[in-house]
Amino acid sequence: MSDEKENILPPNEAADRIWELAKKIDICMFTTWDGQQQRSRPMSARVRREEDAIYFLTDIEGHKLTEIEKYPHVSLAWADNGGHKYAVIAGEAEVLDDRAKIAELWESFDKAWWDDANDPRIRLLRVTPDDGEVWDSPNMIVSTAKMLVAAATGAKPDMGETGKATL
Repeated sequence: MSDEKENILPPNEAADRIWELAKKIDICMFTTWDGQQQRSRPMSARVRREEDAIYFLTDIEGHKLTEIEKYPHVSLAWADNGGHKYAVIAGEAEVLDDRAKIAELWESFDKAWWDDANDPRIRLLRVTPDDGEVWDSPNMIVSTAKMLVAAATGAKPDMGETGKATL
């Protein structure tokens, strides 16, 4: 039977992997709390580790802004299903009307929602991470083979590395 502790990443390596996956995957599930239940929606993340921040452009309309103002603690989850890699970050969110930062973060993809970065309906969400967790598993073929061997032998499969970090 494998020792589960063999696959625990040191916190600094886990933090590096979390930031790396968040930047690579881009779209995350942004989860807020409304006082009664969690609400999640997919959003494009602008990951800036050097600023200790993850930014999102959003419209002034919608429930998430009032949810964040009342309950600023949020959760962000990224999934690379094909690569069997997952990351989650918990942190404090704030709603900003920083026009210079909005212009800096603007991408052509954003034209799907607004004409340009000067649209007064755009708001900036800034998440300052508190902590995170990463699960980095082997690909589907390897994972399936390991699970079959484990089922046949009764041993626990080695499904990759995991780690937690304060960010």
